[in-house]
Amino acid sequence: MVYVVILAMVAGFLALRLYMVLGKRTGHEQVLPKPAEESVPPAPLPRTIDVTSEVRRIVKRPIESGAEGGLRAVIAADPDFDVGRFIEGAQSAYRMILEAFWKADEAALAGLVEADVAHAFGEAIAARATAGHVLDNRLVSIERTLITDASVEAGIARITVRFDADIAAVTRDAEGNVVAGSLTDAVETHDIWTFARSLKSRDPNWKLADTDEA
Repeated sequence: MVYVVILAMVAGFLALRLYMVLGKRTGHEQVLPKPAEESVPPAPLPRTIDVTSEVRRIVKRPIESGAEGGLRAVIAADPDFDVGRFIEGAQSAYRMILEAFWKADEAALAGLVEADVAHAFGEAIAARATAGHVLDNRLVSIERTLITDASVEAGIARITVRFDADIAAVTRDAEGNVVAGSLTDAVETHDIWTFARSLKSRDPNWKLADTDEA
């Protein structure tokens, strides 16, 4: 029995020494940057994590650092808000609004944009019709979608998004002849669109409130 007790003490001592060696930080470990939305310190990284790829994933988040505070305000006012779903919805809205504008479908635009934007689009559509031009454009791809700003003011949430896209643009005359552009050569476009939504509304949809170019 005495030998058993001694062996147990030796085993406990070795376990303690092993913990002191493996459990202590050496100062050379790589630690992932703490995401802004986390409120607890990150746990030590398992040895199997590819730190380089994980950092790259975080850096590629579709949010500029300057927009994080505004997004926290949006989430505080609307706990159901989800950045991922918003990005997907913004991309769909970008495509639908462009296609409605190209097709001169003002009825479709009315449900997707604020009144001021609808008015501006309507003027551009009218000018195009006066010139006898028809747009034959194609959204080839959306290369990047990035939230650049966000805010909440007087119950209205506003989120600004940058779209980097490739668009094949062609303008035709009334007879269908090409006036400008080419469907075979896509043009890089960089649009800055701001979407808005009343947080008091039960309608979860956001509308385009402002447009600009990067």
